[in-house]
Amino acid sequence: MLKPDFPLRTSRLTLRAFTHDDLDDLHAIHRLPEVTRYLHWEPHDRERTRAVLEEKIACNALLDENRTLAIAVERNDTGQLIGDCMIRWLSREHSRGEIGFVFHPEHHGKGFATEAARELLRLSFEELGLHRVIGRCDARNAASAEVMRRLGMRCEAHLVESEYVKGEWADELIFAMLRREWESIPR
Repeated sequence: MLKPDFPLRTSRLTLRAFTHDDLDDLHAIHRLPEVTRYLHWEPHDRERTRAVLEEKIACNALLDENRTLAIAVERNDTGQLIGDCMIRWLSREHSRGEIGFVFHPEHHGKGFATEAARELLRLSFEELGLHRVIGRCDARNAASAEVMRRLGMRCEAHLVESEYVKGEWADELIFAMLRREWESIPR
């Protein structure tokens, strides 16, 4: 079980539970075609974002497998919500989880996704006690793949035309890290 002691702070970011006050900033992310280009969903209108936000507010703890912890990411210097992250507990028996992240394009290329995802790995290994954590992305999404490489995750699979997404076949990359690999990274 994982119920983080929110808010969590990194050098430049605050990771916390979503609140109703996040609607405008979350919609600013989820409405953009460039954000959803490699995702399974289309850009959201405001009402769809409102419904998604309600789901995220309810996902504030990992009580069992097949559940997701939704995490809002804001900049410490501005207080602005810039990212939407998650940890999914895939299997209790096999001690597996998955991380994911989406950031507003205005904040790309500044290391924010890497900084937030590093905290997702810490939560997964050190607080949830997982053995293995994966991250997945569309193979065309070079920026997400690079974030996972920077974290020290290894690309274990390149699945060719494994998913039909938005009218076309897409390749998928699967990255992974084991707890012992996480523990060996100097901090």
